Amino acid sequence: MTTRNTAVRTSLDTHRLPNPVPIGEYERCPVTDVLRRVNDKWTLLLITLLGRHPYRFNELHRAVEGISPRMLTRTLRTLESDGLVEREVFPTVPPSVEYRLTPLGVSLLEPLAALADWAVDHHAEIATARQRTT
Repeated sequence: MTTRNTAVRTSLDTHRLPNPVPIGEYERCPVTDVLRRVNDKWTLLLITLLGRHPYRFNELHRAVEGISPRMLTRTLRTLESDGLVEREVFPTVPPSVEYRLTPLGVSLLEPLAALADWAVDHHAEIATARQRTT
């Protein structure tokens, strides 16, 4: 933890893990599940962008260099099935679709921002440690 957050207590501080941790328990853990979801290649970026404002599909596709339309569709569908993103179809010809974060998705922005802040604050230390071990 950074010095500014030393007084923060989390469930990580108080939750006792069995020793050894049973693999089934680890696999069913809600934290493991959510971290796997946000750890894929595009999810964090899409949540961050959608946290700024709603996007139409093509606008979002242009905003993310290197993502294929198929992967964008798959990632958005997954986020929609998780309840983090909602899609609205407009009755135009051709139909246009807009994506936005749900209230649940918005509630994820603050913890993701805290993790991002931590990563930026400590990236140099991590890079230095990696150099020592290689």
